[in-house]
Amino acid sequence: MTDLRALSAIELADRLASREVSAKEVCETFLSALERDDHNCLIAVRKEEALAEAAAVDRARTSGEKLPRTAGLPLVIKDNMVMRGKLPTTCGSKILANFRSPYDAHVVERLRQAGMIVLGKANMDEFAMGSSSENSAFGPVRGPVDRERVAGGSSGGSASAVALKLTPLALGSDTGGSIRQPAAFCGIAGLKPTYGRVSRYGLVAFGSSLDQIGPLARTVKDAALLLGVIAGHDRRDSTSAEVPVPDYLAALEGDLKGLKVGLPAEYFPAALEGPVRKVVEERIENLRKLGAETVEIHLPHTEYAIAAYYIIATAEASANLARFDGVRYGHRSSRQGDLLEMYRTSRSEGFGPEVKRRIMLGTYVLSSGYYDAYYLKAQKVRTLITRDFTEAFKKVDVILTPTTPTPAFKLGSLVDDPVSMYLQDIFTVTINLAGVPAISVPAGTVDGLPVGVQLIGRHFDEPAILKTAARLEGGVNG
Repeated sequence: MTDLRALSAIELADRLASREVSAKEVCETFLSALERDDHNCLIAVRKEEALAEAAAVDRARTSGEKLPRTAGLPLVIKDNMVMRGKLPTTCGSKILANFRSPYDAHVVERLRQAGMIVLGKANMDEFAMGSSSENSAFGPVRGPVDRERVAGGSSGGSASAVALKLTPLALGSDTGGSIRQPAAFCGIAGLKPTYGRVSRYGLVAFGSSLDQIGPLARTVKDAALLLGVIAGHDRRDSTSAEVPVPDYLAALEGDLKGLKVGLPAEYFPAALEGPVRKVVEERIENLRKLGAETVEIHLPHTEYAIAAYYIIATAEASANLARFDGVRYGHRSSRQGDLLEMYRTSRSEGFGPEVKRRIMLGTYVLSSGYYDAYYLKAQKVRTLITRDFTEAFKKVDVILTPTTPTPAFKLGSLVDDPVSMYLQDIFTVTINLAGVPAISVPAGTVDGLPVGVQLIGRHFDEPAILKTAARLEGGVNG
């Protein structure tokens, strides 16, 4: 008997379409796996509703109704995407512990239209603030290869669940690397689309000018399938782009002959861990053998990216999280006092230490007398970083870098060292600042731990990085 969990999402979709297997069987298989999850990947499971939706897909298919290719495919979504019904939306925070949304996020609407079945909500760093998924009010996510190591963050629950075959697909969000970094640590594919490619309507905001929703999957082809479902214009999101959505699966076809791959010197510093460098260089050599041409390029303002990012992101977080005040929804302190005391105690009790740290930093850089010195200057640096990419893409088609400077680190090892934790995003934050797309794909292992390689593309040129990633993936997996 075929192990349904071992199949790719594309293979599952084909078997569902041919009625070799029912949507209910697939749903039950993955729900059973989720019930046995001991890596803390999910915050909440949606069993009854998922099984009812699977049965409805089966009835429609049996009656001969024409269904989307993805009908009956299960997945999990990160717990910062709202979904109507019994499932809570917590963002991994005590302040939203019992919040249930009255409406669906745009991506959830797209999933429903595609006949896909949401199995549950994935664990995450609180309000997507973190690089290890240790900041959750519901406990840390454990890595799929080594339980004593992190799964990456902030989409660690989504990434670990996919790697452990608890779900064939997942959605995450990426503000500074939160899809790509956990994808690298967990040995799967994770794509951050171009800013504006996927609607942010219904995504609980962290950094509004940086956030993007994207797919996590075991294969590049599966990631392309899911991106095709969620991409497209949404009038409710003013930053959603009216740009045609190509056939991402068709874009995977063809060879790489003549492709120019940029290798930025700034992403291969002397301090880059030797074994990681070796694995990435092997993938570069693979691309050369496949007919691609490598070109050394420079992204000169990269060294300012971490500082600029942690000013802009925290400033936006400070503004976005002001709405969680204990008045309209979410946690309200039981301690008595006037209105200001209620605000203070509710937020003190509801937010974790990392969120408090970022709110304070963001409030500081936006305050009178410091706005020009910090926030305005960071935005100017952001413009320079974007120009770096624009100039680079005049010479090359895609850019290749390591995804992370190291493999997954031990649980608890960086929790008390926020600066070292922030530096985990050193190769990923520039992509969010520039708004370009990027994907992390497995490159190999170091001491048995997965290492990822990152491919960056021009604005809205997801097809180029998907095609290149698919060829690279073939080089790793045979």
